[in-house]
Amino acid sequence: MSLQSTDQVADLITRIRNAVMVGKNEILVPTSKLKLAVIEILTKNGYLSSFELVDGKPRAMIHVKINEPGMAAKINEITKVSKPGRRVYSAAAELPVIKSGRGAIIVSTSHGLMTGREAKKAGLGGEILVKVW
Repeated sequence: MSLQSTDQVADLITRIRNAVMVGKNEILVPTSKLKLAVIEILTKNGYLSSFELVDGKPRAMIHVKINEPGMAAKINEITKVSKPGRRVYSAAAELPVIKSGRGAIIVSTSHGLMTGREAKKAGLGGEILVKVW
């Protein structure tokens, strides 16, 4: 099994979605700066419980805790919006609002990854990567 994925964010989102569907509390994900940034945003916004870097060979892994044992996952749906075959961009004024503000989007801007709310406040548009609620 190869640790390399063509679309890193899609791989991460699929691993999280599959773990939530089968009721797993935690997952191990091969590390990358992009995956780490997405996981930090999801954790900061309360969709994931916690994460930590685990050193290893051939590469480090990210140990993601989706929820505490005995608790329900806070993620109902998580999807990849922009795909390698069809990129989705949006201006700051046109960033979508998910589930009347109860959900979030992760946007890749010129100032790094941030939520749609933060991007709108900063007046930055960009590529919409992930939709979660």
